[in-house]
Amino acid sequence: MNITPEKTLHALMLSIGQSAREASRLLAAATSETKNNALYAMAKAIRAQKAAILTANNIDVTEATQKGTAASFIDRLTLHSDRIEAMAKGLETIAELPEPVGKLLEKIERPNGLIINRISVPIGVIGVIYESRPNVTADAAGLCLKSGNAVILRGGSESFRTATAIMQAITEGLQIAKLPLTTIQMIPTVDRAAINEMTQLDKYIDVIIPRGGQKLVEAITVNCRIPLFKHLSALCHTYIHEAANIEMAKTILLNAKMRRTGICGATDTLLIDESIAATQLPLLLDELIRMGCEIRGDQAAQHIDHRIKLAREEDYDTEFLDAIMAVKIVKDVSQAIKHISEHSTQHTDAIITDDAAVAKRFLQEVDSAIVVHNASTQFADGGEFGMGAEIGIATGKLHARGPVGINQLTTFKYQVHGNGQTRPQ
Repeated sequence: MNITPEKTLHALMLSIGQSAREASRLLAAATSETKNNALYAMAKAIRAQKAAILTANNIDVTEATQKGTAASFIDRLTLHSDRIEAMAKGLETIAELPEPVGKLLEKIERPNGLIINRISVPIGVIGVIYESRPNVTADAAGLCLKSGNAVILRGGSESFRTATAIMQAITEGLQIAKLPLTTIQMIPTVDRAAINEMTQLDKYIDVIIPRGGQKLVEAITVNCRIPLFKHLSALCHTYIHEAANIEMAKTILLNAKMRRTGICGATDTLLIDESIAATQLPLLLDELIRMGCEIRGDQAAQHIDHRIKLAREEDYDTEFLDAIMAVKIVKDVSQAIKHISEHSTQHTDAIITDDAAVAKRFLQEVDSAIVVHNASTQFADGGEFGMGAEIGIATGKLHARGPVGINQLTTFKYQVHGNGQTRPQ
């Protein structure tokens, strides 16, 4: 659907914003049972409508392939039975999580007898702008619903048919639970001007979560009048310390890079101590290269292993989203931390070592949203954190950081109880 007249698009977005605000007030008072019933109904509808979702996705994937789209992008776009089942299970997992709204976060008893309770409440209306991954439609809908927020979804043009098919199942869940259909809305156009209109609806949208590449986030940031939970590019590092168990490091590194090369948690740069590089680097790279991973390294790495292509400086600042990895040899943990501080996007960085003191230092000094010891960077995912799903990995430091799940989609209010107190002059 394309809406060309500017005034018509403005009116559409205004209507969506207004109706979302109205729905958010009703949803804030909804019981946990009502919200969970909707989530279970959505999961059931997604399973029932699997054929229609796959048909829509096949058209989207075919069109993207014909345009010569990168393989990593196609992987993020593609759905199959297992991924659809994962969407449905994600919604059920969200339903089973503890209720995030109405929790007593803090109780303060004042000398004058006032009781001040800090209570978790929904943020209100969330806007989610995302690109190729159609499963975000279900994840964002479920997380916002459970946390009592209305949500406005704007998916990418490449996945528009798939997202629309998923949205039909979500709407069915709302109907069954007797919740307003405007609780979860998807912008019904691929017109990019809709994003600009959306970023101006500060009267109706409380926060926008952009989930996509750095160019998308930067474009939204320029003119946005609404606070953002930024999900910036995810340049992830794995550092192999001299005290690493090399067999474990090989297994972790292979998973961190090649499990899915196009996701945000995929390792982009391998750092390795010079004391072990000559003997261990070729062993670490053997299986990666056999699986088709292109390795780009500094001169020291290239001297050790001639299969390595000489890296450009910009390779150490690149989120590849592909079977490409940069390698750099470092003197020690201090130099590794320094390199990460200069090149990381503060998303996810890992260390492989059996030295507990070195691991502790790395985890304390690396200023990223997620820091990992002896495990794959691909665990940077809300589902793996027990959140059921995530809207994104926030790389900022205010309000939300790391995986954004139901608790990160709440704020709080103070409820003050008195028995006639007045403030003295």
